[in-house]
Amino acid sequence: MAKYGQEFKGKIAKSYQDSEEWWPSSPKPPEGTPNVLIFLLDDTGFAHQGSFGGLIDTPVMDGLAGNGLRFNNFHTTALCSPSRAAIMAGRNHHRIGLGSHSLTAMGFPGYNAFAPESAKSVAKHLQKAGFVNYALGKWDHTPLYEVSESGPFDRWPSGEGFDHFYGFMAADADNYRSLLWRDHNPLEDWDQVQGYHLSEAMADEAIRNITSHISVSPDKPFMMFWAPVAMHSPHQAPQEYIDRYKGKFDMGWDQARETIHKKQLEMGIIPKGTLLSKRAAEIPAWDSLNAEEKKLYARQMEVFAAMLTHVDEQIGRVVQTLEKTGQLDNTLIFITADNGSSGEGGLTGTFNETYVLNGLQTPFDANMSHYDDWGGPTTYPHFHAGWALAGNTPFQYFKQIVHRGGIQDALIVHWPKGIRAKGEIRDQYHHIIDIAPTILDATGTAFLEEVDGEKQLPFDGVSMAYAFNKAEAPTEHPEQYYELFGNRAIYKDGWKAVTIHANRMPWNLNRRQPFDQDVWELYHVDEDFSESVNLADQNPEKLEELKKRWEELAWENNVFPLHDDMVQRIAKQQNRLFGDRKEFVYWLPGARRIAEKASAPVKGRSHTIEASLDLTGKEE
Repeated sequence: MAKYGQEFKGKIAKSYQDSEEWWPSSPKPPEGTPNVLIFLLDDTGFAHQGSFGGLIDTPVMDGLAGNGLRFNNFHTTALCSPSRAAIMAGRNHHRIGLGSHSLTAMGFPGYNAFAPESAKSVAKHLQKAGFVNYALGKWDHTPLYEVSESGPFDRWPSGEGFDHFYGFMAADADNYRSLLWRDHNPLEDWDQVQGYHLSEAMADEAIRNITSHISVSPDKPFMMFWAPVAMHSPHQAPQEYIDRYKGKFDMGWDQARETIHKKQLEMGIIPKGTLLSKRAAEIPAWDSLNAEEKKLYARQMEVFAAMLTHVDEQIGRVVQTLEKTGQLDNTLIFITADNGSSGEGGLTGTFNETYVLNGLQTPFDANMSHYDDWGGPTTYPHFHAGWALAGNTPFQYFKQIVHRGGIQDALIVHWPKGIRAKGEIRDQYHHIIDIAPTILDATGTAFLEEVDGEKQLPFDGVSMAYAFNKAEAPTEHPEQYYELFGNRAIYKDGWKAVTIHANRMPWNLNRRQPFDQDVWELYHVDEDFSESVNLADQNPEKLEELKKRWEELAWENNVFPLHDDMVQRIAKQQNRLFGDRKEFVYWLPGARRIAEKASAPVKGRSHTIEASLDLTGKEE
């Protein structure tokens, strides 16, 4: 059998003189096929970048927007894990087992965090076509109990079509002491490095990957997925960047929202006449705060802004490398985020995200004691939810919620060789599942009906390439359902029905109530871009029509059963993993970098730790 399954086409005789040599060939895309580069930011709101009306300096991303396109009607799943699975798979997140975060998995097809072999990622299709693929940064939809040197690796980047991986397998990472993996090997390259920051290390790695690739295989295209911690907690940035923003947010989140909204209207990034949604009832008015609260919360936003400017600069270093190597014009670049800005910092923010993870609000005095070192190596901070609301202007709400504040993100597309328009805005309705089909379409790569012997599910998403050079083209994605932690919505032909389950805000981890008690809202988003005018009472027939359609799509996409007890979901997963096992033995030097979910379940349990030490000084 010839390599790559190719039938031998030469001739074999008894003698070499009478034989004909023939060599199998590896696949290679046609000359001129573009590279693909996805910059996927974390917890970055619709209104954070300057080119979308934001108050933060992002000159690199703004420059790419000015030389490309901005999509202002682009949506995600409202959470990191599902969005990151969906952007790769091109299918709805429940269809691939990521109905919620992998940490809250359940034993049902829509929630088990086991993406089926019938839904391999776009990277796998490109790899089979001859691309070389690189994944850098966050990869958090693999079940955490599979994150060890023994795998299995089916759901790691390597199993999804990436040839190289440099990043972290978790929801976030310390930017100063990053616990990374290079391929399947644990890595701590921050150690002994002066001034280390993960965003810079990721840019270094991307530059090395690109220059190595172009040096050795200039005739082969590459795909790169670059996903930093920014702007997820911990908000951490070098001090010089924090100093740039001193005093810049003393106006508070209310005035910031008004300023951003005005800029957005002037820029045309939101439709003329778009209202500024009301401040969420749970968020206090800035003017109601005392002087110390204003001082602390302004500092929290200064650090967030510094981190975004810093990561923008690292993106610039990667883009400069593309330009230097002659690759920029024929590299299809996407810049977006996995969900809206995060309100998980709650109503005080926090110097230590562990408070949030345990369902606690951080005492104000504890936060204030870290005012001077906020954003440095001694903190693991998150900002007040009021700033998340401002970052999602003109929308209401935050990450986790399927109103537009949680699901609508900025999208920049840059590809000079393939997009004639410069600096234009596209308003077609699209979703993160549309990225994968767009990549195949733009690169001319065939969708493989079968991958490694498994018949593939069709994409749920559609290519956005039709809109690249046709500003007025109608959307080809007219309908989309949403569900995340019981929050539900459906968009269809310009209308949207939506509900917040149990009126649960992101900082309330386990508020529960029967799902039939949730109150649905109705918006005509084609005319009400910011979801400011609830038409549920005026048009109950339309609301019921959309709710019925949501249920039909929910059954089609593995959304049921709905279950809102997150604490129980996490606990049951831990019990399932270990059953009655009572003893865990770890041997050095191999017992390292074992994820919490894969290690002994000692939380809340009586347990004993025994250690054996060899004090002879002899090496084994």
